Amino acid sequence: MEPPENYVLEGSFESAEKIILRWDSTASEEAREKMIFEGDRCEVDRYLQAVDEIQRSISSTSISGDGQSKVNSAIQIAMARLEDEFRNILLAHIHAFDVDSLATDPSSSSCSRTESGGDHFDDDDEDRQQLGQEQEKDHLDSTTSSTTYDVLKHSESNTSVSSSYRSTSCIREIELIPEETIEDLKNIAQRMIAAGYLRECTQVYGSVRKSAIDSSFKRLGVEKLSIGDIQRLEWDALETKIRRWIRAAKVCVRILFASEKRLCEQIFDGIGTAIDDACFMETVKGPAIQLFNFAEAISISRRSPEKLFKILDLHDALVELMPDIEIVFDSKSSDSIRVQAAEILSRLAEAARGILSEFENAVLKEPSKVPVPGGTIHPLTRYVMNYISLISDYKQTLIELIMSKPSTGSRYSGDPSTPDMDFAELEGKTPLALHLIWVIVILQFNLDGKSKHYKDASLVHLFMMNNVHYIVQKVKSSPELREMIGDDYLRKMTGKFRQAATNYQRATWVKVLYCLRDEGLHISGGFSSGVSKSALRERFKSFNAMFEEVHRTQATWLIPDSQLREELRISISEKLIPAYRSFLGRFRSHIESGKHPENYIKYSVEDLETSVLDFFEGYPVSQHLRRRSQ
Repeated sequence: MEPPENYVLEGSFESAEKIILRWDSTASEEAREKMIFEGDRCEVDRYLQAVDEIQRSISSTSISGDGQSKVNSAIQIAMARLEDEFRNILLAHIHAFDVDSLATDPSSSSCSRTESGGDHFDDDDEDRQQLGQEQEKDHLDSTTSSTTYDVLKHSESNTSVSSSYRSTSCIREIELIPEETIEDLKNIAQRMIAAGYLRECTQVYGSVRKSAIDSSFKRLGVEKLSIGDIQRLEWDALETKIRRWIRAAKVCVRILFASEKRLCEQIFDGIGTAIDDACFMETVKGPAIQLFNFAEAISISRRSPEKLFKILDLHDALVELMPDIEIVFDSKSSDSIRVQAAEILSRLAEAARGILSEFENAVLKEPSKVPVPGGTIHPLTRYVMNYISLISDYKQTLIELIMSKPSTGSRYSGDPSTPDMDFAELEGKTPLALHLIWVIVILQFNLDGKSKHYKDASLVHLFMMNNVHYIVQKVKSSPELREMIGDDYLRKMTGKFRQAATNYQRATWVKVLYCLRDEGLHISGGFSSGVSKSALRERFKSFNAMFEEVHRTQATWLIPDSQLREELRISISEKLIPAYRSFLGRFRSHIESGKHPENYIKYSVEDLETSVLDFFEGYPVSQHLRRRSQ
């Protein structure tokens, strides 16, 4: 006869079995249509107690044969039911929060850190300003994409970012599922795992929560693109996606993934060894790889100058996120995510260094040979100076990334295709500052070569004056750039454009002023002495012809900077007007006493003063005359 307690056990099992079978969805229409956890809480408790009773029966050594078979059948039915309940509860909470509101919430994209630093990736900088609003095309190295001129954009501001990962308070975990519901999920998970249904439990959990993340990804604009797909996109399209990715990555790491991790801990912590971490990785590994694949694709894409600033944005965003990544993915099983993020960061840094080097090479070898009309500022000059002004905006990041001096520019290299640069004169400069100075050196070297395509020597000097002056003004207008370049080098460049202005005046006006000299006009000897009228008439004719040609030609030349234009006109007037006034005062009477004086004295002093105002406006004299008559 069996001990009395066995009768109790069998009676308890039979009661539990009835409850389990009543909710067998394969045998009951009512069980298929209703969910236990959506109904009466007493029924929930009864069902869980029944499952517990069945599980206790499994470990009983007194059940054998048919009894064991019934227990196994009951547990299978119970686990299938619990799996359905588990899935149903999870599905009911897929849309538990609004990712759009989180993405626009400042606290989701910026945070306080224990050291200096913060986010400067404000997504309100919708399409940043085009580089200096100047769209000069077809002027950089033909091997460099022409879109270089189109896509360089300016970031609103930049703050210091350190290459070492800093402690963070950026993570903001939110409630994905209400606490009372989590308790139900925990109760189900405990029983499924205790019955040996760990894999089924984690698969259901991972599948449903992964679909929740997919839904959030779509709303954040994170697309399912392979690395190949991303690299085939046009850069204009990629720029928009990069901006969107930075915004989304902050929400994903700091809120979405962090909250998923917390949910796994709430449900699975204490049930078994590292089950919570296994479920977390089951849920987020695929989405995390998808998220970081985008940044990886950018980091290994073809390098070209127009990509530098977006790559730096990505780099800075990832630097800011790394402390959070290390906290969210802190387990051994998530090593691969941390490693991937760190490798992407390293490749982005290398890409930035490589792009700067390629940019320098492209500036040096930019091949255009057609002179710009009127000796104005060359598109290459505008492009390069706007580019390095933007580089200075990323000073803090680039100072950390650029660690070596320029690889070219050694003094006495003997290579005529490369300018010299004496680093000894720039002692104490950071490698980044040396690179920026080197870019200016090679820009001037290239411009000097381009100036040789002008046939007029005066225009050669005017062209160099315009362009070096523009370089100086751009450096002065950027405090960051000026600090790196330094006032000593700035003075050196100022001296260059002033020397070019002096050279222009010599090339143009020495010949004109030579007509106003006294030598050769006086005659002496015999019975008479005085002024040779014929020689004097030739002098006036020569002056008139030369001045008219200079006036006609140089009115079409252009000095875009109004202050520089005015300074040069004043300098011309200070030499020309007194010399002409003196010459006219000394010799006017000799011409006026002869025939047709108007053929020789064609200009009054006031006429010359007015004509000088036409110089360097960039359009023909006829237009100046029409302008004056209006």
